Amino acid sequence: MIFESLAEKLQDTFKKLRGHGRLSEDDVNTAMRDIRMALLEADVNFKVVKQFVAKVKERAIGSNILESLTPAQAVIKIVNEELTDLMGGSISRINIAPNPPTIIMMVGLQGAGKTTSVGKLGTMFKKQGKQPLFVAADIYRPAAVKQLQVIGQQLDIPVFSLPEGTDPVKIAKESLTHAASHANDVIIIDTAGRLHINEELMEELKHIKQNVHPHEILLVVDAMTGQDAVNVAESFNKDLGLDGVVLTKMDGDARGGAALSVKAVTGCPIKFVGTGEKLEALEPFYPDRMASRILDMGDILSLIEKAQESFDANETKKMEKALRKNQFTLDDFLSQMQQVKKLGSLDKILGMLPGMGSLKKKLGNVDMDLKNNKDIAHIEAIIRAMTPAERDNTNIINGSRRKRIATGSGTRVQDVNKLLKQFAEMKKMMKKMTKQKGKKGMNNLSKNLGNMKFPF
Repeated sequence: MIFESLAEKLQDTFKKLRGHGRLSEDDVNTAMRDIRMALLEADVNFKVVKQFVAKVKERAIGSNILESLTPAQAVIKIVNEELTDLMGGSISRINIAPNPPTIIMMVGLQGAGKTTSVGKLGTMFKKQGKQPLFVAADIYRPAAVKQLQVIGQQLDIPVFSLPEGTDPVKIAKESLTHAASHANDVIIIDTAGRLHINEELMEELKHIKQNVHPHEILLVVDAMTGQDAVNVAESFNKDLGLDGVVLTKMDGDARGGAALSVKAVTGCPIKFVGTGEKLEALEPFYPDRMASRILDMGDILSLIEKAQESFDANETKKMEKALRKNQFTLDDFLSQMQQVKKLGSLDKILGMLPGMGSLKKKLGNVDMDLKNNKDIAHIEAIIRAMTPAERDNTNIINGSRRKRIATGSGTRVQDVNKLLKQFAEMKKMMKKMTKQKGKKGMNNLSKNLGNMKFPF
């Protein structure tokens, strides 16, 4: 998970601060040393680290915070605010042209995920009701045009290309005419990359920019390359004048140095982050939400948005009604499991819940991939092996029925017993939760989640 090691170290630092009660200047200095080391180990640019720590320290010591009743919380608040500011302060959105089409030029080195990011952006725009057009202007990389055509076919988005050997500038220019005659209101140009930055690459990109006048130039960089990603961003910004950065492979970068450095070093905002290989795995970058996740304050807004995208509203209402009437069945449970799987990994979900850092540690080696989780697959198999009457009322499941269910699902009788026992416990917990409100309810939920285990 992105920022995993940094988040753990910062949370440990703040845990020590909270244990002090009143803070002295020495306590703050010790905490700043820990924060400095944590950021450097996360591959954050050393100049950025130096400035960040100096700002936090100045604010923490230079005010009346050390005299306050909750100084540790005040210091955490300062770190949260400074982290948010470091990553850009607020979300930076795509510049949509007042008169269509909006022209977006995608640039970057080979292997950063540029063509896939074109597809992901197209998916996002299509969901917004727009009519995107992909432009295959990368004529050098073998099969680059074919790759974009395959992605376009998957998404039902047209791809504009010209015969092999056509100049990329001509391809880009003629795509504008094509878009105008086909009512495409967003043009996404996939340009060529190189293995490294060179003059030839930059000249070609400059010519495309001069001829099509893009509203957005987005640089696609691989987050896993750390400081190299920041250096690449600095070079492209100097020659082209970038409008934003797309950080790919964020799900594979546990350090997060690029995300914390790129805005501070280049002044160029991160607009999107790629969080997986699927064409839906592109998220707008919210600096405030990311800072909250790092500090284990959660990201409830992103979780709600993700749930709204994934969950069926009618099914959710049905479950709520069943819970209130204490009529929650295994059919309801199976339906909810199908919806929860759409959210992605358990690791990602827990990262969005406040104070769940310790729970993630407790889970340890639990399979975090909800969609392909073997334990979940076994649970589904057991439930599907039951009759409708058994799913509706687990009390009728006697010994012989348990044997039949185990055989039908390819599991053991012990597994069926464990699932039934856990389901009964879960129903009791949910019944209590529907009667409780506010912080007490959240604390109990966290406690019970910590004690929940898969029945295998």
